[in-house]
Amino acid sequence: MSGPAPAVAATRVAVRGELGLLPVGGTVVVGCSGGPDSLALAAAVAFEAGKAQRPAVGVVVDHGLQPGSAQVAERAAADCRALGLAHVEVVRVTVERAAGGLEEAARMARYAALEDAAERHAACAILVGHTRDDQAEQVLLGLARGSGSRSLSGMPRRRGRLVRPFIGVTRAETEAACAAYGVVPWQDPHNEDTSFTRVRARALLGELERELGPGVKAALARSAEMIREDADHLDDEAAALRAGLGRGPWLVAQLAAVPRALRTRLWRLLAVEAGSPPGQLSMAHVESLDALLTSWHGQGPLQLPGHVRASRSGDCVSVEALVPVE
Repeated sequence: MSGPAPAVAATRVAVRGELGLLPVGGTVVVGCSGGPDSLALAAAVAFEAGKAQRPAVGVVVDHGLQPGSAQVAERAAADCRALGLAHVEVVRVTVERAAGGLEEAARMARYAALEDAAERHAACAILVGHTRDDQAEQVLLGLARGSGSRSLSGMPRRRGRLVRPFIGVTRAETEAACAAYGVVPWQDPHNEDTSFTRVRARALLGELERELGPGVKAALARSAEMIREDADHLDDEAAALRAGLGRGPWLVAQLAAVPRALRTRLWRLLAVEAGSPPGQLSMAHVESLDALLTSWHGQGPLQLPGHVRASRSGDCVSVEALVPVE
């Protein structure tokens, strides 16, 4: 008796490995857009969770950003049910435009909806369908931002209860899996809209593979994994230093004695604690903070994202939230 198609087997193995790390019998939520990655994920989870008698809930988020989005969401939900997920729900969200742009606002609304679903179903994990191709795109975007090793470390396989089983699976494999199942994925028009930075990054990666040869995406994803190990260690060291600093203001000499590789992370921690959104805090902001120690010439306070101010007064530095004026 022949086994499943190679792509189907690859997706199932990837999901099986992640489910095996979760509490026995714990419910999982599966995010699905109706695209090839998430449909292949839904099918693999339905198969593996079914074997393990693990409850699985499919969640389709309707962002309401395109005409006919409700119909697209219902079709995605129907596909998930046809692929074996018995419990599937459609959640409509309102996307509020934010400083990070429409793409970032939609992402925030989507993850909030998935977290809400996980809470309602007491789920131990939220599974999403990011692939190795997505990881390579993320690393390329990090290179463009020039925001340090953390931005080059890509997306983690796990963060809290968010799990990415397909981070080592290619987009070609998820597409082949869908073909093997006989399902036609939805093609998001936004994936062809070059006004989105990620779409341009995806096109550039294709050009790089044509010019430099196949393997660029895999190499970028592999580099991200290695960089992440180093970055995680440095982040842990910086967190331990932060715990020992106590409340500000802090002595310039105390901060200056910290090696720069740790100090830049320490600045980020201090700024985020004060209210700066992590995604808006750039390396340029961190460099300006460090200049309060290394290039001090009486400059005024720094205005950081999230209404946070950093300043130096004599031998002390502070990073604090601005108090709104009534």
